[in-house]
Amino acid sequence: MKKVVNVLTVAGFMFFGAIQSTFAQEAVTEEKTFHQELKQRFIEGDPQFMGIVLVALILGLAIAIERIIYLNMATTNTKKLVASVDEALSSGGVEAAKEVCRNSKGPVASIFYQGLDRLDEGVEAAEKAVVSYGGVQMGQLEKNISWLSLFIALAPMLGFMGTVIGMIKAFDMIAVANDISPGVVAVGIKVALLTTVFGLVVAIILQIFYNYIVSKIDSIVNNMEDASISLIDLLVKYKK
Repeated sequence: MKKVVNVLTVAGFMFFGAIQSTFAQEAVTEEKTFHQELKQRFIEGDPQFMGIVLVALILGLAIAIERIIYLNMATTNTKKLVASVDEALSSGGVEAAKEVCRNSKGPVASIFYQGLDRLDEGVEAAEKAVVSYGGVQMGQLEKNISWLSLFIALAPMLGFMGTVIGMIKAFDMIAVANDISPGVVAVGIKVALLTTVFGLVVAIILQIFYNYIVSKIDSIVNNMEDASISLIDLLVKYKK
């Protein structure tokens, strides 16, 4: 009986192993088929228009990745920075607080430094410097975002242009063949549909990155404004 159980157990393991191996092979085949299908569809969609849309995708992704890296580096712990500046003002004065800002990264530290640098002219002058330099830093945060918006709008437009040209080709084929059978117009219609789909996919991908970047900028700007108010309060307290 034990031998029978052992044989059945071994057979069961072999069976499940064979099933897993089969599924793994099918997955690999499916993956290869997907890449081959994608390449084939790209070629069928007329590389001239598909290539232009692909360039828009590459440039848009390059801008998005650069902005995400920059914004992540620009993100600072504003509460910790405010506490450090407060402590430096209390113990070492304005120069010590400026040194803290020099050793800190991010737009908030730069704004703080400009405000502290004008403190000898009065709190009002420091506040104006904070507001003015805050606008400069906002411009740095939003740099190249307009180009990303351009590529988001451009990708589906290029796809639709491919659609129009594909339909024109389809009608030209009908005129030449003097026949409206599906086989005659299928090529032109396929080009039209594929370029449209590719343009929309590119726009969707870039739109996701754009929304993330905008939300990140809004978060940093809110922290900048809150920290700037805290700095002015510290300067008023220091001047008393």
